Amino acid sequence: MTNLILDTGAVVSLIDAQEPTHDACTGFFKDFQGKIFSTEAVLTESLYLLGGLFQHQKKCIGFFVQGVRIFPFSSKLLNQCIVLMEKYQDLPMDFADATLVVVAEELACDQIFTLDRRGFETYRWGRNKTFKIYPE
Repeated sequence: MTNLILDTGAVVSLIDAQEPTHDACTGFFKDFQGKIFSTEAVLTESLYLLGGLFQHQKKCIGFFVQGVRIFPFSSKLLNQCIVLMEKYQDLPMDFADATLVVVAEELACDQIFTLDRRGFETYRWGRNKTFKIYPE
């Protein structure tokens, strides 16, 4: 695996040891070698969900600074998010998830680290390609 896209729920689980999936998430990264990509939307959503605990927020930002490449967005890519959110409004798809599908398309990457199996088993990138979801 070369590239991996990182979603919000997995970030929260990595940071907060009280999360039920914490061990599965941290265990995955013990042997991981590759580049991790995410978006500012995922970072923002993660910080919000971690609540007011400064230690969790500090650890989250540190994790992004040390090992996550934040994918830059242009107006064109933001418009692609709107198209995706409209397409999947029945789920619904939130903005953070839409940014990750756009990143998948831009990087031609089908590897995603998420706890949102329902969403990412449904979402498609490229020309109807599916995601390989971690942790398994």
